[in-house]
Amino acid sequence: MKITVLGCYGPYPPAGQCCSGYLLQDQETAILLDCGNGVLSRLRYYLEPWELSAVIVSHLHADHYGDVAILKYALMLHQQAEPLTVYAPAEPQDIFSSLNYKTFLKAEPVNETTELKIGRMQISFTPAVHSVPSYLITVTAGEKKFVYSGDTEYSPFLAAAVAKADLFLCEANFLEEDLKKGAQNHLSAGQAGQIAREGGVKRLVLTHLFPERDPGLTVREAQKEFPDCELAQPSSVYEL
Repeated sequence: MKITVLGCYGPYPPAGQCCSGYLLQDQETAILLDCGNGVLSRLRYYLEPWELSAVIVSHLHADHYGDVAILKYALMLHQQAEPLTVYAPAEPQDIFSSLNYKTFLKAEPVNETTELKIGRMQISFTPAVHSVPSYLITVTAGEKKFVYSGDTEYSPFLAAAVAKADLFLCEANFLEEDLKKGAQNHLSAGQAGQIAREGGVKRLVLTHLFPERDPGLTVREAQKEFPDCELAQPSSVYEL
């Protein structure tokens, strides 16, 4: 598996950057994990949208699905023969329904019982703790395991969900000081490191970075819990 970072900011990007989007590939399959603001443009450095096998959206907040609204035009004008499937939580229902577009995009719901096989990749979903239904996405291929957190608050079950992952791509929108002030719906960098340590993951990459924060503060906080971690960077590639 190869994971390429297209966008790594949330809930909005800094100048010239993108919100959440990650390209997951092997020799025969290309899956877009999340499709936030600016991701479609960045995707085209690597492949065309009509070459995608599927899109998987962790949850229906615009910084994770917003560019699906533009993706549909690319597929339509290219006269995509078969609909591209967008897998996403079914709620909010109005947003989920809007992911369908003529014969070009087809929305399929996911939940904690969903198991997908796309090419050689096995994909499963673990409920997260967020303001709308959101899922951790686990992808296995052979003996390799990759987990993407989507957006979530801390919960003790998360360590088991990411256990022994070769790569854990985890949101770190907050710092501990934000949580002390009452911030909700996201992890702190310290909590991301804690989950990685408790789950025994091999590598931690921090994403969903807050655009107004010195990224050094984020990585240093996480390293107190999990020293072998790094920040996601646009165009970074991770091979498993």
